[in-house]
Amino acid sequence: MDKNKIMDEAFALALEAAEEGEVPVGAVITLDGEIVGRGRNRREKSKNALAHAEIEAINDACKNLSGWRLWQCEMFVTLEPCPMCAGAIINSRLKKVTYGAKDLKAGSCQSVINLFDLPYNHKPEIESGYREEEASELLSDFFKKLREKKRS
Repeated sequence: MDKNKIMDEAFALALEAAEEGEVPVGAVITLDGEIVGRGRNRREKSKNALAHAEIEAINDACKNLSGWRLWQCEMFVTLEPCPMCAGAIINSRLKKVTYGAKDLKAGSCQSVINLFDLPYNHKPEIESGYREEEASELLSDFFKKLREKKRS
């Protein structure tokens, strides 16, 4: 599966989240180009602060691969991971993270801080800004609709 098709799946998950009133973030994890983990934001529905797309995708991949070390896997996510998700990425030993939109408020792979640069025992590769315009537009549209809904 090529990189665009993989990111398409992350966008599809983000759109599912948006349809449920969640901030539209989707994440997939691949092994040798095949999707082994999927996740989307579900914090509002689950009433759980841990229900981020990346955490769900890591959990799904660990179950599907029967292990917590994802050192041969890559994550594709529509938004730059927050500190909690960056920590989970480090702890699960993901090889690489490719993300779309920057998160100027909580981004922890580049925008606010790069936790991957700190002297932890694992340093994932980062590819930032992949289909960034599309990812940013998805988030902007969601928040615009949310503001309009609150006004009416």
